Amino acid sequence: MKKRLFCATVFAAVLMVEICIALWVHDSFIRPYFGDVLAVVCVYFLARIFLIQKPKYLSIYVTIFAFLVELIQLTSLSEILSNALSIIVGGTFDICDLLCYTIGGVVCFFADKKFFRNSCNVS
Repeated sequence: MKKRLFCATVFAAVLMVEICIALWVHDSFIRPYFGDVLAVVCVYFLARIFLIQKPKYLSIYVTIFAFLVELIQLTSLSEILSNALSIIVGGTFDICDLLCYTIGGVVCFFADKKFFRNSCNVS
């Protein structure tokens, strides 16, 4: 239960940071790059709320999911999707986003290693 609470707290904090970035930060680094890194971290901790023990490689799965969402932007699928889904998926493909998602996945991998594979800190 402590792990779920920890994951929910981190998820909520990262989500709030993401919302603040979306609303008030309009620069050429934090919003497009740091925001993409945090997006992967946010999805990871959301998934961890429900999947405490398994799957073992959740950070990799979340990164692949982010890659797939970015690849959807290469197709015309984002134009077919409803307004709400097209906002979530986005509209423009950028190869730099893949690098940001990879960095986010690495952050998640080390979070997974520190908090979920070891019995220290959070139990």
